Amino acid sequence: MLRVALAGKPNAGKSTFYQAATMADVDVGNYPFTTIDANRGVSHVRTRCPCLDLEARCDADTCRDGKRYVPVELLDVAGLVPGAHEGKGLGNQFLDALSDADVVLHVVDAAGATDEAGEPVEVGAYDPVGDVEFVERELDLWLAAIVADNWETIERQSRSPAFDFEEALTEVLTGVGATEYDVMAVLRELEYSTDPMAWDDADREALARLVRERTKPIVVVANKADLAPAENVERLRGAADRVVPATAEGELALRQAAEGGLVTYDPGDEAFVITGEISEAQADGLDRVRDVMADHDGTGVQRALNHAVYGLLDRITVYPVRNDTTWTDGQGTVLPDAVLLRPDATPTDLAYAVHSDIGDGYLHAVDARENRRLGEDHELSEGDVVKVVSTAN
Repeated sequence: MLRVALAGKPNAGKSTFYQAATMADVDVGNYPFTTIDANRGVSHVRTRCPCLDLEARCDADTCRDGKRYVPVELLDVAGLVPGAHEGKGLGNQFLDALSDADVVLHVVDAAGATDEAGEPVEVGAYDPVGDVEFVERELDLWLAAIVADNWETIERQSRSPAFDFEEALTEVLTGVGATEYDVMAVLRELEYSTDPMAWDDADREALARLVRERTKPIVVVANKADLAPAENVERLRGAADRVVPATAEGELALRQAAEGGLVTYDPGDEAFVITGEISEAQADGLDRVRDVMADHDGTGVQRALNHAVYGLLDRITVYPVRNDTTWTDGQGTVLPDAVLLRPDATPTDLAYAVHSDIGDGYLHAVDARENRRLGEDHELSEGDVVKVVSTAN
């Protein structure tokens, strides 16, 4: 399952975002390091379900009238503080937990209501723009430290006639989520010596930055947008390439209200409808959420997840079925599963994503929309419905 990590300083709203996105019970408090042990849960990205092309909606539990929710793992860990890469705060615990993340959502207190260390201050008293660079820098230095810690080993290996510099680097960097392809792509962007003795700290930091950008891309979530001065959100947009304004508290309130039958709302909707009896205080709170949604096309929580997975990582959703005529599995369930794949994925990749045995026994695949066999090198697209024929079926 694809992994999305929540990063940021303490008290920026990471745990509230996590709770809203997973509806899991977590400790949420107005003090630093509310989260000590990492929370791992299941959230979802939202896309258009192919059942909209059928006469009736599908049977999947994760489809709501054609709004398909595809599971991803969401990781919420201890907050970062300056010097986290040196172990300050709970930095090492956070950074080590981040190793297997595919993408990072950096939750920023856009209201400027928490200082650099995560302590509460008055709204607008702190400049949130500084947090954008700070987190990137901590991640870069953490990766650079891992490379540096292993450099002596690489230098010793270089004395061997069979030494391969790129192979040695790959062995180190796979421990933080990089693949061999990632390492080769990063090295193509660098001018470097294959003699490890010629490298210095600046070289290793440059390598770490490129590895981080490639393997831990970041979306900035401008949280507390309901409290933030408008200029803060705009300045954050100027400071980072990818910024999504959000109110995690608003999303949590809506999901809880929907569960209680007070509103009609699906995650990612741009509006909601009040359907139950609510108090005056609840009405005031929902009015504030409605205002933010009107300004930002929703609460931002679902949009941030979608932007990370479908935008930044460029994933596609493919639907494996057993019956290419009815789009069902062996039990007759319509469109039971959805799989996130890379944009250049082939039917064979889909087979392995379903199960390794299906991949090992792969014979061929059928495009269920077009009723035609697909070549092994065919690149799949968003919304494809595919029957995989395998000796393991």
